[in-house]
Amino acid sequence: MINKKLITIAIMLALTPYVQAETYDESLATTDDFFDDFYGSEEMVEIATGVKTQIYKAPAVASVFSAEQIKSMGATDIDDVLETVPGLHISRRPGGYNPIYSFRGVYEFNNAQALMLINGIPITNAYIGNRNQNWGGMPVEAIARIEVIRGPGSAVYGADAFAGVINIVTKSAKDIKQSEVAFRAGAKDTQDAWLITGGEVGDVSYSAIIEYHKTNGSDKVVEADRQTLNDLAHGTTVSHAPGAINRYAENIDFRGELNWQEFTLRAGLQKRRRGIGAGLIEALDPTSLQGSKRYNLDLTYKTQLTDELNFQAQASFFKTSQEVIRSYILFPAGFAGVYPDGFIGNPEVFEKHKRINFTSLYTGLSKHQIRVGMGYHNADLYKTRETKNFSLGPDGAPILPGSPLQDVSDTDYIFLKERDRDNQYIFIQDVWTIANDWELTAGLRYDNYSDFGSTTNPRLALVWSTSLNLSTKFLYGKAFRAPSFGDTSLINNPAQLGNPNVKPETIETTELAFDYHPRDGFGAIVNFYHYTWDDILQVRPDPPVEGAPATKTMQNFGQQSAYGTEIELNWQLHDNFKTAVNYAWSNAENETNNTEVAYVPRHQWFVQFDLKINNQLTANFKNNFVQNRQRNKEDVRGKVDDYWLADLSLRWKPKADNIEASLIVKNLFDEDAREPSPDAAGLVYMPNDLPLPGRAVYGELRYSF
Repeated sequence: MINKKLITIAIMLALTPYVQAETYDESLATTDDFFDDFYGSEEMVEIATGVKTQIYKAPAVASVFSAEQIKSMGATDIDDVLETVPGLHISRRPGGYNPIYSFRGVYEFNNAQALMLINGIPITNAYIGNRNQNWGGMPVEAIARIEVIRGPGSAVYGADAFAGVINIVTKSAKDIKQSEVAFRAGAKDTQDAWLITGGEVGDVSYSAIIEYHKTNGSDKVVEADRQTLNDLAHGTTVSHAPGAINRYAENIDFRGELNWQEFTLRAGLQKRRRGIGAGLIEALDPTSLQGSKRYNLDLTYKTQLTDELNFQAQASFFKTSQEVIRSYILFPAGFAGVYPDGFIGNPEVFEKHKRINFTSLYTGLSKHQIRVGMGYHNADLYKTRETKNFSLGPDGAPILPGSPLQDVSDTDYIFLKERDRDNQYIFIQDVWTIANDWELTAGLRYDNYSDFGSTTNPRLALVWSTSLNLSTKFLYGKAFRAPSFGDTSLINNPAQLGNPNVKPETIETTELAFDYHPRDGFGAIVNFYHYTWDDILQVRPDPPVEGAPATKTMQNFGQQSAYGTEIELNWQLHDNFKTAVNYAWSNAENETNNTEVAYVPRHQWFVQFDLKINNQLTANFKNNFVQNRQRNKEDVRGKVDDYWLADLSLRWKPKADNIEASLIVKNLFDEDAREPSPDAAGLVYMPNDLPLPGRAVYGELRYSF
């Protein structure tokens, strides 16, 4: 740690002479200037209310990242940006190494409590309730901005806007000043390429971005896995551990947009082909491949009916899949000495989501902005497939060890049957200017579901312009997480059975926030929060039945509460030097057994330096510190190790040239950082946790035309 600190100081000292010597030339400033969107006082945010609002007046604790900021920090995936948000920690689950976005200590393995939107439309999959079991990340070149709110958002966005909401706004023609083609290559045979273009033809504007990503992933080794224990029990030696995790990936992403008068048409594609991470059930699986194809199409009509009334109608379609490209080898060949091809199970799901909604904003009442809306959502899990070589076959007879794969699709022995769900909702929101310095936002949303009933979620936010440079916010909100189809309907899997009688999880949050912005170049935000999370959906052991195997079923069980604080500081120390620092402290407790919540950090620090070395060369140096993560009560391992990850990005853009080059170094100090592996009632399958990638160096070249 001392050596890292010395190197960090050396980096800063090496760059400082250039910073002090270089005089900033205002004549070179553009709308994409190095310091744009830094202070936040004039930054606009829409995610908090559905209406663009200055961020310091928004009735929420929000973070906003522009495309220029995303590029400056050397981000290659959306997770590189999200890890800089105060109070948001990104863990990993073994299967696929998918991210777990843990807001303020709200941790759950499937991570259905964090809502992700693309252009305001949810991309939630109904099967598990998260973004997709075969998620595979998201590149950043098509992103115009990212907006994040910490805390509940169900009064605006409905289901799953629980612990936080992430809205990704993609680029339109107005965001694309020039067309661009680019290539990036580096560690682990990583290759990225993209093409960005946009413009106008008559009164139609258009944008199109296509991105390609391929990598061999990581060579980090897992020392022992679940099969290691099986080998000990059966006297076999078939485990792939010690062995590398399978993080191979090949992705294609497309975003396109057409604008004509009051109409906007957007289309998107995310195609994934990727490895299984550390194994679907924590047994290394070096050959399996999973895939996903996700298509979206949405049409928006927005018009100003009168000076005081606007109207928007939107229809959207989202098709998503979770597919097996090469069989999931749950346990390797030779498992238990009787499965020569391995223990194989291949569940697949295919979904369609149709949405239509109408919203209107009325400003005709003095001191009021009233927004109302209604909508409909149909989630249709229209196809499920499964092949396997264990349990019961299509005729209900046991599949004998060593048998070939059996197809149980369209039988009573599949893991999940096809089903759908309808949701109708209505909401109202009023932003009331009580006095010159006081603004009250009150909102209420009612959702009705065809399978589990209705829920109503309110929010209140009082924003006081305490002085010219200080805003004080008093916030209250309630949110819900809808049970997924897996929660309610999984069958033929004793490890987890669905329960049609479960109800939504709920959370109730209160916050106090201060936003201090005394002058250009300096801003500070401090907020305090408390929440109570009720009716947590968890798999619980069923009462034993004599002669029958043990089973577990989804139940509403337990309560979690937490309080904490988040502190942010943005400071331009010099014309060519700025820093951003944030700190989050969280005390989350499981009220059922009065223990500290496992896997989430009590302390998080983020420190970032941006330097303009000269008019052609800039640098970004960011540091993420994660501290004090606990294990589950039954886990006999010691506390999870802390870690410090540092990334460095250098960007060179010659004056008046159309070429730009970058050097990106992730995990600069090659830290052996690890995220906690889970335990099952005290039984640990991967005792040395889940390794994060080591040092990785990438070179990037962009050409604009």
